[in-house]
Amino acid sequence: MIGKRMSEEQRSLESSYKSFDKIVKISLIAGIIIVSGFIIYYIFTPEPPYHSFFILNEEEQMDNYPTNATVGQNVSFYLGVGNFLEKDLTFRFKILKGDENTTITSSGALNAVLNYTSANYTIQNSFTWISEKLTISFYEAGSRIIIAELYEITSQTSEKFLNILDLEMNISTT
Repeated sequence: MIGKRMSEEQRSLESSYKSFDKIVKISLIAGIIIVSGFIIYYIFTPEPPYHSFFILNEEEQMDNYPTNATVGQNVSFYLGVGNFLEKDLTFRFKILKGDENTTITSSGALNAVLNYTSANYTIQNSFTWISEKLTISFYEAGSRIIIAELYEITSQTSEKFLNILDLEMNISTT
């Protein structure tokens, strides 16, 4: 009886192992199919077109930005634009000065003073443009903001806001 009982338990256990084995195989196959689908999607889905807009310090680096200056001191920097829109990009940028009353929004700066508007520039797809050295100075102490806005020129009389950058400064009298 014990031998027969063990045999039934062994058969039941063996049946459970077979069921578990099938579930594991099905899960692995489903996982491989799902991961393969993601890989195929990633390979065959092109990256969406985009542009980049960046600020560089006086040494044309993306670090150690100036954060302190004195009243009347020139602060130098560069702007860069990368075009990956799959078409030529004609653009211009504006440099504005802001203070504690300035609000930076996704469509531009509010309560800021226009300091400079660039000429129009055109860059081809997959190219990056870097400005000549730009300088700005503040004539009042306090918390100030250098603001750069990027606009795409869509026609001779129309422009489209693309992006905004800001660099916060502490301006002191000494």
